[in-house]
Amino acid sequence: MSRRARPTALIWAGLAGAALLLAGCSAAPAADSSPSAEETSPELSGTLNIAAAASLQPAFEELTEAFTELHPGVTIDQLTFDGSSGIATQILAGAPIDVFASADEANMEKVVAAELTAAPPIAFATSSLQIAVAPENPLGITKLTDLTDPALGADGPPVVVTCAPEVPCGAASWQLLDRDGVKLVPASEEQNVTAVLTKVAAGEADAGLIYRSDVLRSDGAVEGVDISRAEDAAGTYVIAPIADTAALDAASAFTEFMRSERAQKLFAQLGFGPA
Repeated sequence: MSRRARPTALIWAGLAGAALLLAGCSAAPAADSSPSAEETSPELSGTLNIAAAASLQPAFEELTEAFTELHPGVTIDQLTFDGSSGIATQILAGAPIDVFASADEANMEKVVAAELTAAPPIAFATSSLQIAVAPENPLGITKLTDLTDPALGADGPPVVVTCAPEVPCGAASWQLLDRDGVKLVPASEEQNVTAVLTKVAAGEADAGLIYRSDVLRSDGAVEGVDISRAEDAAGTYVIAPIADTAALDAASAFTEFMRSERAQKLFAQLGFGPA
């Protein structure tokens, strides 16, 4: 399915150096006149619309700035964050997105199955869940089963919010809740992890299930309670350029940039694990 016209691929130019043969005399070798890789490589250019999972916002805001510093010919026109399922739906509907970064492989697979990726997705990070609670954990929540304990809340069980089941953080949440036999009835099911974080931070909920990286980015607005064997539902973040983008070289380079030393160091600092 063609969403936009595919541009002509950039052509790499090569220069061949000539060797001088001097008979009967000795001469110093000629200096190497071959150009450097930067000189022969065409500079990246184009405009990118990047859509990423909400949990990636702090990392991608910094990494897109770093990428455009390295490649000043590239402009990030739009950088949007939402639930991965919502972004996948937009791409399937023909939204002009050049790069998709999903918080799970399942939603990326929807786009791959529709033949809307220009290259195989790249895994670049992982993240596991924590229970987000108010600072100092006033209700003393220590485990998933506490989320349904009527003795902990003011008028019954704690008020808990989760991501919707179709969203990666929601799918991971219910995997762990079902594993531990927790019959939770959430006060709301949000379309992205940022909404869950916001409700807990604002005191609208006693607890929420969010990624460890989101607890860290709250800057103390919430506290994270570890979940036993949270790695059982760890999500893998994947990224891919979208087919028929008008800036394929730039989109492909951005996806590869996620595996660079600089990007991986930042992901680790923000609480993500290696892919």
